[in-house]
Amino acid sequence: MRGVQHGGRAPSGSSVGLAARQIALEILTAVERRGSYADAMLGTRVPALSPPDRRLTTRLVLGTIAWRARLDYELERFCGRDLGGIQPEALTIMRMGLLQLRFLDRIAPHAAVSTSVELAKRSHQARAAAGFVNAVMRRATREKVALPPRDDDEIGWLAIAYSHPRWIVERFIDWFGQDAAERLMAANNEAAPNVVRLNLARASREQIVRRLQADGMEVETVARFPETATLMGAARFDSPTYREGFFQAQSEASQLVARLLAPADGVSVADCAAAPGSKAAHLAELVGPAGRVTAVDRNFAGLKSARRLCRQLRHRNVQFVQADTSSPLPLTERFDCVLLDAPCTGLGTLREHPEIRWRLGRDAPARMAVLQSQMLINAAALVGPGGAIVYSVCSLAPEEGEDVVRDFLDTHTAFQLDSQASNPDVFKCLLDPRGMMRTRPDLGGLDGFFAARLVRTA
Repeated sequence: MRGVQHGGRAPSGSSVGLAARQIALEILTAVERRGSYADAMLGTRVPALSPPDRRLTTRLVLGTIAWRARLDYELERFCGRDLGGIQPEALTIMRMGLLQLRFLDRIAPHAAVSTSVELAKRSHQARAAAGFVNAVMRRATREKVALPPRDDDEIGWLAIAYSHPRWIVERFIDWFGQDAAERLMAANNEAAPNVVRLNLARASREQIVRRLQADGMEVETVARFPETATLMGAARFDSPTYREGFFQAQSEASQLVARLLAPADGVSVADCAAAPGSKAAHLAELVGPAGRVTAVDRNFAGLKSARRLCRQLRHRNVQFVQADTSSPLPLTERFDCVLLDAPCTGLGTLREHPEIRWRLGRDAPARMAVLQSQMLINAAALVGPGGAIVYSVCSLAPEEGEDVVRDFLDTHTAFQLDSQASNPDVFKCLLDPRGMMRTRPDLGGLDGFFAARLVRTA
């Protein structure tokens, strides 16, 4: 769920009831115990709430996950013992309560304490710890824990101050330098902009903007492309405009990927890792009714989601094929354009998916690169003479981006990097001299993406 602050202002405790906090607790418990993804659960649970409860629930969920290391550093000292020995749901309640005290500036301290205690009392698992929760939260209103001395352990200090695992801090510094790494980690804890893709196959930009306004949404800025719109608040997925297929949720960096491929009107395109369908739908709009998109994915449920999205957006020029791009694909056709937005670590999307930072291990980028390299080989085999392929990942790790492309080009001499973007005015600040695109949250507010356009020359 995009565009929700991890800190900052939130509705006052007196203006909302326990419903927002109760749902936030349930989502956080599912994320912790079952490995669920917070944004997906918010998308199903939040729309039924009132707007104030909706905002608070989302801020509690994403903020509690993002700031976990910082919150736990204080809680360990307030609790006087290792947090591993505390009942898990009680610990989650205290994390939520401390987040309200430290990062949500419109919630009164007494409201943060009283609602935390009430959540514990209502919880079958945490009920016995309600008194302990009360004591810890009251202490947190009276005291604050200072961070450890920065000079003693610079990496450790950064890991606590910006709430990132130590290995990610180290890798960010290796990749970008310390100052840029610090800015990046700060940006990862901020809200992502509320970006949607307008379905210009249904109506003009002006017509869709008027529909958005009629449904209570306001477009904030003019973006790089006519179909890209940034909203001032959260998108209304319960609105007629959404249900009738006039827009879809899609980050601006994600939209850049299809634009970098730049398929001409009427051409054939293969999307080789298509689920959940946002890029396939975007490509369907770009090639127009005379063009054709073949959406390929190994996951049948993901393909069904992609088909539902394309039907909702009324794109009838998309066909769906269940196949695994990590193996040679069972397609005899050669395409004018191919997109491979490969599965990756997601290190560029920590604003929307803060739980990723706590789930990945140090070797994750290298392990993903093995899969990505094989997928690129198989996807590139679908490119016809003179055609193009865009390889992209929503990761900042060089192993998953430029290293995969470099290794591919070393062994596939029929391909070369396309250093001339289709729209140089749009991409000139995003592409390096070789034609590789990199975006970061701290540079223009875009998600962290890597993309490169390769053309078959022979």
